[in-house]
Amino acid sequence: MSEFAIRPASPSDAAALVALAREVSAEPEGWLLSAGGTRGVADERRYLRAVRRSPHAAVFVAEAGDGAVVGRLSLARDPHPASPHVADLGLMVAKTHRRLGIGRALLEQAVEWARGVGVTKLELHVFPHNEPAIRLYERFGFEREGFRRGHFRNGGQLIDAILMAFEVPR
Repeated sequence: MSEFAIRPASPSDAAALVALAREVSAEPEGWLLSAGGTRGVADERRYLRAVRRSPHAAVFVAEAGDGAVVGRLSLARDPHPASPHVADLGLMVAKTHRRLGIGRALLEQAVEWARGVGVTKLELHVFPHNEPAIRLYERFGFEREGFRRGHFRNGGQLIDAILMAFEVPR
C-alpha cells in the first residue's frame, strides 16, 4: 500500500487539482462530468482562497509520499435555511491510486469536518454505472436515498444519478 496524507487544500494546490480533475474527467468510464470544462488554475486558486475563509465549505487533498496530489474531497453546507445540518460532498481519486484506502480516508476526513461544523448529514451523487464508488460508499455506511433520472447533462445526453447519504455519528 502506498503512503499518503490527507490535509486541507491550499491555493498552491490549484494546478495539481485542475490536472487531477482533467485526468479523472477524461477517463472513458465517465466517473466525472466536465460538461462546462474544468476550472482553470487561476479560478481554482481563487476558489481555494475563498473556501479557506468559509466555515461552510472545505477542500482536502490526498497527497502521495512523493508529494503528488492524488485525491480531492470537496464539502459544502447546504445553503437552504432549513437544512444547514446537511453538506454535499464530492470525491475523486487518481486512477493510479484507487483501492489503496484513499477514498475511505477522505470520507473519514469528511466526517471529522462535519462534526466540527455541526453538520449531521453528508450527501453525494454517484452515477449508477460507478459500481466501485457505490461499493465504497455503502461499505462506509452511506445509504441510497433516491434515484434522480436525467439529473445531469453531459453534452446532449441526460445522465441519471443515485443520491446517497450518511448520518454523521455524534
